[in-house]
Amino acid sequence: METIGIVVICIIVAVIFGCVGILLARTSLRNALTKKSSQILTEAEEKAEILKKEKILQAKEKFLQLKTEHEKQVQERNNKVMQNENKIKQREQELKNRIEEFQKKYNEFSSARENLNKQLEILSSRQAEVEKTFQKSVEQLEHIAGLSAQEAKTQLIEAMTGEARQDAAGRIMEIVEEAKLTANQQAKKIVIESIQRTATENAIENTVSVFNLENEEVKGRIIGREGRNIRALEALTGVEVIIDDTPDAIILSCFDPVRREVARLALHKLVTDGRIHPARIEEVVSKTKKQIEQEIIETGKRTCIDLGIINLHHELVRMIGKMKYRSSYGQNLLQHSREVANLCATMASELGLNPKIAKRAGLLHDIGKVPDNEPELPHALLGMKLAERCKEKPEICNAIGAHHDEIEMESLYAPIVQVCDAISGARPGARREVVEAYINRLNKLEDIAMSYPGVIKTYAIQAGRELRVIVAAEKITDQQASQISVDLSKQIQSEMVFPGMIKVTVIRETRSVNYAK
Repeated sequence: METIGIVVICIIVAVIFGCVGILLARTSLRNALTKKSSQILTEAEEKAEILKKEKILQAKEKFLQLKTEHEKQVQERNNKVMQNENKIKQREQELKNRIEEFQKKYNEFSSARENLNKQLEILSSRQAEVEKTFQKSVEQLEHIAGLSAQEAKTQLIEAMTGEARQDAAGRIMEIVEEAKLTANQQAKKIVIESIQRTATENAIENTVSVFNLENEEVKGRIIGREGRNIRALEALTGVEVIIDDTPDAIILSCFDPVRREVARLALHKLVTDGRIHPARIEEVVSKTKKQIEQEIIETGKRTCIDLGIINLHHELVRMIGKMKYRSSYGQNLLQHSREVANLCATMASELGLNPKIAKRAGLLHDIGKVPDNEPELPHALLGMKLAERCKEKPEICNAIGAHHDEIEMESLYAPIVQVCDAISGARPGARREVVEAYINRLNKLEDIAMSYPGVIKTYAIQAGRELRVIVAAEKITDQQASQISVDLSKQIQSEMVFPGMIKVTVIRETRSVNYAK
């Protein structure tokens, strides 16, 4: 029993000690956890404090930056405001100065006006005195002569008028008779002397150029593989290259003689050099175009120097050079213009006019045939516009525009240029023309006009530049005649191809004839 009790007691003691150990372990664990949590909390507080300080510093820096930028903007605005204020003050000062100056001038003007008014008053009083004196003198003269002033003036005018009319009638008859006797002879003399003093050669230009070759092998090299060389040459120059069975020759065909000359010179350089391929063709054609352009300018300058024409606009000089490569009915345009210029100078000298102006107008009269662009205008009007744009004198511009009667002649130089142009073009052998085509065109013009009802006769004149239509007055009214002119112009424009303009004139007249027996 005692043993059992001891065991029980031991168990109880063990249980008690176990509970005490557990309590102690819990207490130590709680203390350890408390200590650990305190440490963690302390570290967290320290980190939070550091983070808080960093954020505060960043906020201060951002605040200082924004403050600096704001102050800068405020300073800039203040500077602009100051500048505007200074400008306003400056303008106010200028305005004040102007007001003072204006006030000063106004005061001077007022004083001058007062002086002028005083002088006018004095002049008026003196004029009244003079009129009174003159009236008294007239009254005295009328009393002495026994006639009024108006009657004396009338008698004097009638006597002088009758005498002047008799003298003028006699003088007019003498002048008319003298003019009839000498005008025709003098005109022929001037024209013949002008023609004889101007001797020129004939030069005929065609629409094709023949390029001679040393042998037939060169033709194949010019054509190239699959025709690439000849296609490149035609595309770059705008000239049709004709290679046929003609021995040792190639034909260059183009209506533009400048492009044809570029193609001829380029082909000559390529054949001489021996290297013929598209890249080389492009290079040679480009160089040749520059060479031709330079030659055109040099030709224009040389022509002006030969004729003694100075201060000519560079664009007109260039167009004069281009005339070398143009032709009109086979007559070289530059040679024709030089010939007209010399004729005009000679004729103007004989008529007592300025030969330099006449020579200048004669050289430029066909300048409208060689523009870079081709507007729908007759060459005379186009040349006149070009001369006006280049600041030529009005009489020169009028002579250019009127040499084919497109505008009215306003000076004596215009008929001189027209006559000399006709003389140069009408010389036998100067021009060649397809007569059949020319006659067909004139006949077609007249046939179109004759197809209208009421038309009696038609005349194509001025080398086909003008069509005159005569209608029956009893069948056609004035309004119908005007309508025929409009309709005929439209029909000619739609059915025919012609250079320049064709002037259509419809004439309607009434004649009353009686006989006195």
